[in-house]
Amino acid sequence: MVGVLLGQSVGWAARLLHEMVANHDDKAIREFVDSWVKNPYVYNMGRMFDSNSIQMGTSPRFDMYGNEFGLGRGVAVLSGYANKFDGKVTLYPGRDGGGSIDLEVCLFPEKIAAFECDEELMSLVNREEAI
Repeated sequence: MVGVLLGQSVGWAARLLHEMVANHDDKAIREFVDSWVKNPYVYNMGRMFDSNSIQMGTSPRFDMYGNEFGLGRGVAVLSGYANKFDGKVTLYPGRDGGGSIDLEVCLFPEKIAAFECDEELMSLVNREEAI
């Protein structure tokens, strides 16, 4: 697929994306939901990524802590079950604002234990503000 994409113009790729979005209409969504109800599943995002790759993404335009459902302001932002796999790090605009950043780090227990043994790293961890 990469070779096909590289062999075409940017306009061709933009048109292909446009068609995909335009075809994602009410009918397509209802067909997907009906199919999912008959055979439900949860994506395992970890299978879709190379464990040696680095990918970044977030949406700083969405106010993660601005939602108020009557229970008080959120204390943390976490991704859903399908978005957790070893090595995943997600950055969110910080709860305290002012350019702060909150991180969600997903690691297997043995990797967390290895980090905890790193004295230099642990000297930088702020343990007083643990959630």
